[in-house]
Amino acid sequence: MIITNFINSLRPRQIRGDLRGSDYFGNKYYEIPADPSIGKRKPSRWFEPPVKDDFQQEMPAEWEAWLRGRRTQPPSEEEVMKNLALMQMKKKNAIAVDAKGGKMTPMEKGMETFPKRPEYELAPGKKQDG
Repeated sequence: MIITNFINSLRPRQIRGDLRGSDYFGNKYYEIPADPSIGKRKPSRWFEPPVKDDFQQEMPAEWEAWLRGRRTQPPSEEEVMKNLALMQMKKKNAIAVDAKGGKMTPMEKGMETFPKRPEYELAPGKKQDG
């Protein structure tokens, strides 16, 4: 039995998880659920990229949060697509602002930018002029 266990330990492990979803980049996300009866408190989560050797992988923020355990349920496809549409709209608006001149009007800094009202003090005990 010891020899059999030793030989089995040398074999590569076959990790089989449940497919939880995929994203628009082509990544597939898997999970092995937690099983406290065998001492496994946390689920194992990972993803398989479409290109195995590409180390510059992209993934949606919702899936990254799920992988890191910041959310318990995997994101729905509708949620991911809604956030993708919002991201694309923001990019389009940024390009439009850039085309108009590329500069947003900066806010002025200092106490002068705040509204002055006679019923408020500038500093405790100091009345406004005029």
